[in-house]
Amino acid sequence: MARMETMMKISALFLLLWSVPVQGAAEFTNRDKDLIAFALNLEYLEAEFFLHGALGYGLDKRAPKLAAGGPPPLGAEKAKLDPLVYDLVVQMGLQEVGHIRAIKKSIGRVAFPRPRLDISKKTWAKIMDHAFNKTLSPAFDPYANSINYMLASYAIPYVGLTGYTGAARLLIGSGAKSLVARLLGVESGQDAIIRTWLYARKSEKVKPYNFTVAEVTVEISKLRNRLDHEGLMVVRGKKLPLEINDEGLVVPKELGAENETVGNILSADRNSLSHQRTPEQILSLIYSSGNPKVAGGFYPDGARGKIAERYHKYRATH
Repeated sequence: MARMETMMKISALFLLLWSVPVQGAAEFTNRDKDLIAFALNLEYLEAEFFLHGALGYGLDKRAPKLAAGGPPPLGAEKAKLDPLVYDLVVQMGLQEVGHIRAIKKSIGRVAFPRPRLDISKKTWAKIMDHAFNKTLSPAFDPYANSINYMLASYAIPYVGLTGYTGAARLLIGSGAKSLVARLLGVESGQDAIIRTWLYARKSEKVKPYNFTVAEVTVEISKLRNRLDHEGLMVVRGKKLPLEINDEGLVVPKELGAENETVGNILSADRNSLSHQRTPEQILSLIYSSGNPKVAGGFYPDGARGKIAERYHKYRATH
């Protein structure tokens, strides 16, 4: 009996020691670093769009070392923002600077310079035309006023949010899990701020068009659902049922919280949990192509990093 008790204690001690990570070990696996590096593409996009939109300049002036010599973004402009939106966007832009710094510090040499970004009026106009399945007249200009700018912003942090939630289940290292949780916390906050600001104006017309703020968000979300679905089918090589990973500010009751609301301040699933996207789905969205192998949209030369370049090799052509 005494021998059995001793063996049980030794076994318990072994299990306890085995479950405690060695100091510094498994903070970030190589796979973790690749997944976080993929997100760096989106952090660059958010930083440049928000900084230029509010301040009229981006990383090259604010934090040139973080841009690491990557090409300057195409078509970036300072937007005509009211004082509140200006304040919000400045804060979000500076938050993205911190995100890029934290990611680069954590993943080291796996990080890459800023990719070529296209945040021009022309690119935004194409996205809005695609969302409404017609050519808007005049062309949509995200820099024209606060409503247009916040509608454009609606299209950015949420994509990163779903990318982080999708990556979270694949992470192994404790450092990687901690970093992504902390990044996700702020990205979620940004998305909530943008959606809340727009929700308060959901019935306003987007001038000079004949549609409301809420209707724009619905069409953008429908487009993103189509694009990420098409990308998933390309990767898997077969037809798949359409999944809803994106919802506008108003939804049918069956998609609202507990099937009881048409207001949709946050986009979430039937249990009010955040939606998730794979890197392939993210690429299909940010390329505006519905295909992770076909670059375009905000990334005319493609995204950077091991995961993105598995589908499209980054080549600077501009």
